[in-house]
Amino acid sequence: MNNVSAVIIEDEIPAARLLHSMVKRLRPDWQLTILPGNIEEAVKWFDEHSHPDVIFLDIQLSDGNSFDFVAEAKPSSTIIFTTAYDEYAIRAFSVNSIDYILKPVDEERLKEAIGKYEASLGRTSMPVKEYLDNIIESLSKPIDKRYRTRFLISGTDKFTTLQVSDIAYFYSENRITTAVCYNGKEQFIDLSLDKLSEQLDSDKFFRANRQFIIGIDSIKKIEPYFNNKVVVLVTPVSKEKILVSREKITSFKMWLNY
Repeated sequence: MNNVSAVIIEDEIPAARLLHSMVKRLRPDWQLTILPGNIEEAVKWFDEHSHPDVIFLDIQLSDGNSFDFVAEAKPSSTIIFTTAYDEYAIRAFSVNSIDYILKPVDEERLKEAIGKYEASLGRTSMPVKEYLDNIIESLSKPIDKRYRTRFLISGTDKFTTLQVSDIAYFYSENRITTAVCYNGKEQFIDLSLDKLSEQLDSDKFFRANRQFIIGIDSIKKIEPYFNNKVVVLVTPVSKEKILVSREKITSFKMWLNY
């Protein structure tokens, strides 16, 4: 099917590139555009351009929930949601989006979603306003918190997944975030520690300071340090001392004793 325009709105660059390559492989004639994965820039693009036929829309964007984007941009496009969270996916399906895809994206699943969109063309559908209102109402309802379980990692010629359960701790250096696994392997993560703090299970990970997020199972020993601080010794050994300030000692102890 020719002359179909589609945009990808995804806040993780490797995931956006992977989805782009998959769609291009399945539908080489489609016109594809990757937009910034944040609400402000995506809305601005929709204000300045004709709306595409299809949006592949990540439900969790870098600066909020995608229902904010839908409410502001009021896209006339068909929406195919992409999400790492089952609860959101179920809602997306229930409000008459064409389909939803769980991440990491499986190419066969993507093929099914595209086929469903193409099969729907020409059918009578609900008015755009009603369609958007249903999406906004569904996505704006509170749900139980779900935490990240994996990361998509881009290599030179392939993509792999890194399980959160394999990560001992994260550290930031020169604005680059690195995950250190229990086996000693290190992997760059395309997210800040602030963003990671929102996505990780707070029962299992603790933001020790501006430089480190530590996993509960990585802690080998805790020792007193100067000025009422403590130093946390972890496995694998960290390159820098991991210090917990006296202001965080109480919450740190509560976290350890949970």
